[in-house]
Amino acid sequence: MINKQSKIEKLITELCPNGVVFKELGNVCKIETGKLNANEAVDDGKYMFFTTAKEPSKIDRYRWDTEALLIAGNANVGEVKHYIGKFEAYQRTYVLTAFSKDVDVRFLFFSLSDNLKKYLENHTNSAAMTYIVLSTLQDFKIPLPPLAIQEEIVKILDNFTELEAELEAELEAELEARKKQYKYYRNKLLDVKNVEPKVLGQVLRRTKGTKITADQMSKINKIGAPIKIFAGGKTVAYVEYGDIPEKDILTKESIVVKSRGIIEFEYINKPFSHKNEFWSYHSNNPEINIKYIYYYLKNKELYFQSIGQKMSKMPQLSIPDTDKFLIPIPPFSEQQRIVSILDKFDALVNDISIGLPAELKARRQQYEYYRNKLLTFKEYAPQK
Repeated sequence: MINKQSKIEKLITELCPNGVVFKELGNVCKIETGKLNANEAVDDGKYMFFTTAKEPSKIDRYRWDTEALLIAGNANVGEVKHYIGKFEAYQRTYVLTAFSKDVDVRFLFFSLSDNLKKYLENHTNSAAMTYIVLSTLQDFKIPLPPLAIQEEIVKILDNFTELEAELEAELEAELEARKKQYKYYRNKLLDVKNVEPKVLGQVLRRTKGTKITADQMSKINKIGAPIKIFAGGKTVAYVEYGDIPEKDILTKESIVVKSRGIIEFEYINKPFSHKNEFWSYHSNNPEINIKYIYYYLKNKELYFQSIGQKMSKMPQLSIPDTDKFLIPIPPFSEQQRIVSILDKFDALVNDISIGLPAELKARRQQYEYYRNKLLTFKEYAPQK
C-alpha cells in the first residue's frame, strides 16, 4: 500500500502539482432515470433490473446495453453500482452513461461511493435524505486527475476491494460458525433436567411502564442521557431525570418484554422505562439470577413470537402469555455458571465493540479510510 501511494504522489507531482480540476457530474456523463415500476421484476428474467434495493432484480427486457453507474434515488439513497451489459432500471434509479474521455468509469464509481452520500446529506430535499433530485446529482463536483492517476488509483482500490471481500468472507464464515456453536451450547446449557418448573409470574415481579406518547418521547429524546425508554419495535429514546415522572423510572436489573410488533426480550441493568403496552420483570429473591431468566426467555423467543402472531395482524403478547410461562430454575450457583458461559458467547458473537463483529467493522473502516485518502485532492485554482 505504501509503495502504491508513493507512486501516485509521484504522478501528482509530475502531472498536476498545482491541484486537480473538479467538474460537475452532469458535465462528464449523461444522467437519466429508468421508467419502470419495481414490481415489473420477474424471478426468471434474463437481464439485470436495477431498483433502489441493495441487490438487483431480474427482468425479461432491457433498455440499455452499455457500461453504466446506477445510483439509488430513494430507499438506499446514494448507493452506487457499476455494471457492464444489458439492463433495465426502476424509475427512481439514476443511470449514468456516455462518460467523457477524461473519466475512468471505475474511478468515478469509487469517487461517488466515497463522497456522494456525504454530499447528499447537505443537498437533498429532506433532512431524512429520502430522495435525490436530478439537479442535485448534476451539480455534484468530482475530482478529475489525469487518467494515469485515475487508473493507478483504480488498480489499488480494486485490489484492496478484492482482499477486503476475501477477509470479510472468512470472518463472516467464522462468525456464522460461532453463532451455531453459541446456539448449540445455549440449548444444551438451558436444557435443565430434574428441576421442577416455576411459574414465571410467581417468582418475578412485573412492573408497568410510562404513559409517554411517541410524539412526547421524540421531543425530549437526548442522545447520551442516562435513562433509556423502550418504545415500539427497535425504537428507543434517552431522557434526563425530570423528563418523565419519577415513579416511571425503573432501576432494578430487569427483563423488558417487547410485546407488540417485534416480539422479543431485552436485558437491562441501568435506569430505564418503557411504553405502557410493554412490561418488565425483576426479582427481589437473592436466589434468582435475573440474567439466567433472560437467557432462558431469549432462547424461547421463537415460541413467544409464534404465540403473538396468532392474536392479530399486529403481533402481540398478553401479560398471561409470560406470567403463566413455566421455567426451570436450578440452584443459584448453577444459574451463575450458565450466565457466565453465555455472557462470553454473547459478547463474542453480538457485541459490536469486541469479538468478530468488531473485526468486520474494523476491516470496513480500514477500507473506507484508504479509499478516502486516495480520492482526496487539492482543487486546482487558476491564477487570476
